[in-house]
Amino acid sequence: MAALQAATHAGSRLRLGAVREQTAAYTSYDVTYRSTTGRRSFTISGVLNVPTGKGPFPAVVLAHGYIDPAIYVRGQGMTRERGVFASRGYVALHVDYRGHAESTDDPRSDRDLRLGYSADVIAAVKALRASDDVPVDDDRIALMGRSMGGGVVMKALIAEPGLVQAASLWASVSSLEGENFDQFIRADGDARRTAIVQAHGLPEDRPAFWRAASARPYLSEITEPVLIVHGRVDDTCPPRWARATQAAMQRAGVDSTLEWYDDGHAFGPAFTAAMDRTIRYFDTRLA
Repeated sequence: MAALQAATHAGSRLRLGAVREQTAAYTSYDVTYRSTTGRRSFTISGVLNVPTGKGPFPAVVLAHGYIDPAIYVRGQGMTRERGVFASRGYVALHVDYRGHAESTDDPRSDRDLRLGYSADVIAAVKALRASDDVPVDDDRIALMGRSMGGGVVMKALIAEPGLVQAASLWASVSSLEGENFDQFIRADGDARRTAIVQAHGLPEDRPAFWRAASARPYLSEITEPVLIVHGRVDDTCPPRWARATQAAMQRAGVDSTLEWYDDGHAFGPAFTAAMDRTIRYFDTRLA
């Protein structure tokens, strides 16, 4: 986390490609942009929904949850959210992350505990602001991350305080990386686990490192208001993680709100109500 905070992050060259979909409410495009951290630069693919009309519009950058990069396709994971936001007047940019879809590969992603994904989200905000082709209100931009993307967003907020005006974490992973390792990686025997353990050791063997790689010790750096949305019966990211992150944010002085829904990790029955709540939150905080 200290390295992510110390680095210089830039986003540029947002390019609109093929039209994926056109409705009365919005037009959806394939896009690419540049994500640069220090001397390392990546082309990142994604999908952009732009509301119908002149603008400028508020915007939200979307950070998706874990999907195996080997099977991931452009824009996968938050299609519903992207459509709802655009229908309600928000430019919505879905970030594929490095190593996903048509993005440049990064062989260091697993070893670096995916900190590069947070750099790609930061760059997406900056690329939107720099674009002459997308009518975005530069002072009304939010972040939303679900599952793994919740952790990605937390670290982006820490690395660049003041980057956006609000954020929402849906069904987020833990703010402690040791808990995420135990839940999602420890039992696997794949190359990802091997690369992580060889580079950093196990959480019980190097607790100081694993804590320093986590968002929780740095939550006091967050300046934006945060809405946490979680299902009471989430069996992928346990509800206790949301309670612990909310408590840690409040101790750190973050303006945070935790909203519970009677739903699981994927948000089925409660999706519409939770999206309505999130958009009301952004409408208020981005006013």
